[in-house]
Amino acid sequence: MAKRHLTALRRPDLSRPVLSTLRDGLLRPDRSFFDYGCGHGDDVRRLREQGFECGAWDPLHHSDGEKQNADVVNLGYVVNVIEDPKEREETLRNAWRLTAKVLTVAARLETEISGRETKFGDGLMTKRGTFQKFFNQTELRDWIDETLQERSVAAAPGIFYVFRSAAERESFTASRFRSLHAAPRVRRSDEIYEANREILDRLSEFLNERGRLPAIDELPEAAEIESRIGSLRRAFGIIERVTGAEDWVRVREERSQELLIYLALARFRGRPKASELPTEMQLDVKAFFGSYRSACTMADKVLFSAGDPAVIEKACKKSQIGKSAGPALYAHLSALSNLDPVLRVYEGCARAYIGTVEGANIVKLHRDEPRISYLAYPDFDKDPHPALSRSLVVHLQTFRIRETDFERRENPPILHRKEEFLASEHPLRPRFHRLTRQEERHGLFEEANRIGTRDRWNDALKQRGLALRGHRLVRVDKEAAAEDSPSPL
Repeated sequence: MAKRHLTALRRPDLSRPVLSTLRDGLLRPDRSFFDYGCGHGDDVRRLREQGFECGAWDPLHHSDGEKQNADVVNLGYVVNVIEDPKEREETLRNAWRLTAKVLTVAARLETEISGRETKFGDGLMTKRGTFQKFFNQTELRDWIDETLQERSVAAAPGIFYVFRSAAERESFTASRFRSLHAAPRVRRSDEIYEANREILDRLSEFLNERGRLPAIDELPEAAEIESRIGSLRRAFGIIERVTGAEDWVRVREERSQELLIYLALARFRGRPKASELPTEMQLDVKAFFGSYRSACTMADKVLFSAGDPAVIEKACKKSQIGKSAGPALYAHLSALSNLDPVLRVYEGCARAYIGTVEGANIVKLHRDEPRISYLAYPDFDKDPHPALSRSLVVHLQTFRIRETDFERRENPPILHRKEEFLASEHPLRPRFHRLTRQEERHGLFEEANRIGTRDRWNDALKQRGLALRGHRLVRVDKEAAAEDSPSPL
């Protein structure tokens, strides 16, 4: 690695690629970690403090470190500072050789270019005299795949995972489109259930996670269940009796849709062979669709529908989930699993390309052209009308990314009617809805096109002698305003 242009930054927290591996459950206390090109070693120091087994090496700041094999290897913002393309490729291969389970590769994207850099080789020279190779998301992915002859997975903008096991790669990819809720609650008493509650609860957990009965070797308690009750199917019948059969029909439908969405999106990069799927996913396919061929045929149908503007338009208009505004449907991240499968595939096309957009909690599905926007409202839960801090837009034909920072704007856009972004079962929806009803009664939405920014909204409140205290509207007359003691409505 060329030392002349290496600049190691000191970070107050864990770096983005390391945070990604923790968030996605790939870096766990039972897995070893190696930081290839660790800089000052901030990530390693913090991980060791949390009990992780770590190793590190850096050509400039930790050259005496031993390069060692590890379950998780991090190559974070290293390849973008190497001038020589051949050395860049060799560095990636060296990190891959040390990887037992998953390699994380992070590099800077073209969206970070300030315009003050000068051309140098296949990259740019910054005003600080450091070399930077800025990638776009597609270029970075293709470079990793071609260099390693492996299929990478987008973790986030500028961050990719490369898995040593194809089965673990596919299991991780499928998990991103799953949204597990608590297993159906027990609503009726039953003597057999109460006598075997502990082992039947374990079966319920499995059924909720997979949407089907387990094979005998998938559940440690399976043999005991069969011994006590007779069969897993009979045990499931007891669970249905105490919880309600209709709930398990819904769970099965959710899991089969999630598998279908995964298979639809897998076509973009080349679907894995059935034998490359984890065993549990192979069993899922058989249980839900009968065969892998049938599952792929159904997945193709959903995928092609997601590319039809008329289908997207119709699905958005009839959606009972999300808020329709202008030529788009907006939904909270937690509500995506409740959308029509074709809309989930539509959004999934962007997520498969860009990965997880940190901080984004509202997704905008455009109907006028194939675009998905990820919007960050940091105080969505607490602020009655949260301000937009950042947006990232992915165009699904050009795959261009556009980022916009709203944090420094004095008058940013804000949200109204927050309950409309959520699914009906979300615990905060009733609170948000009560506030909306209050605001409607006071005519605050009569000129909806004039209250979209924070200043305009505050003006509307002031004109009516109103103020917000949490998710509660209060009246503020002149005397009360002077004493800062609002009157309840």
